[in-house]
Amino acid sequence: MNSIVMPRVPTTTNWRWLWLALLVIVLDQVTKHMILASFRPGEDLPLTPFASLVLAFNRGAAFSFLADGSGWQRWFFALIAVAACAAMLWFLRRGGRALFCAGLALIIGGALGNLYDRLTLGHVVDFLLLHYRGWYYPAFNVADTAITIGAAALVIDSFRERRPRDTPAERGERDR
Repeated sequence: MNSIVMPRVPTTTNWRWLWLALLVIVLDQVTKHMILASFRPGEDLPLTPFASLVLAFNRGAAFSFLADGSGWQRWFFALIAVAACAAMLWFLRRGGRALFCAGLALIIGGALGNLYDRLTLGHVVDFLLLHYRGWYYPAFNVADTAITIGAAALVIDSFRERRPRDTPAERGERDR
């Protein structure tokens, strides 16, 4: 008996993952507004021997990449964020396992959180600082954390076993 295998059809039910992206955006913006209201630039508050809150502005990308540019980088990174979100939405629409969809949603939320800062303030607000014995990791925020966790989720998902897709000829031979 031949079985008919339907191709995976994109569905809008995968949009349900966008609640996670919205949650990231809200948490990111609320925490940034709290820091902006409570700190002056460069002011820090030690939380633990290895973590502090600090108000820092980043005109560049990760690790302040291109932060010293004349202003063009603001629009360049905004364009990259919009393009990345469009690609992630396309992948989300196609669907996949929960870990894959959650990873995409986290990246979308983080990218949009930082994009909002870039467009409205001209820079991204960072406030979490990790340090140890004179070593300092660049300050980051909730959006950056969501992007990192989302990327890790995509990497982990890529190593998970996939069910091979049979060709019609292979299915016919198996069913004989």
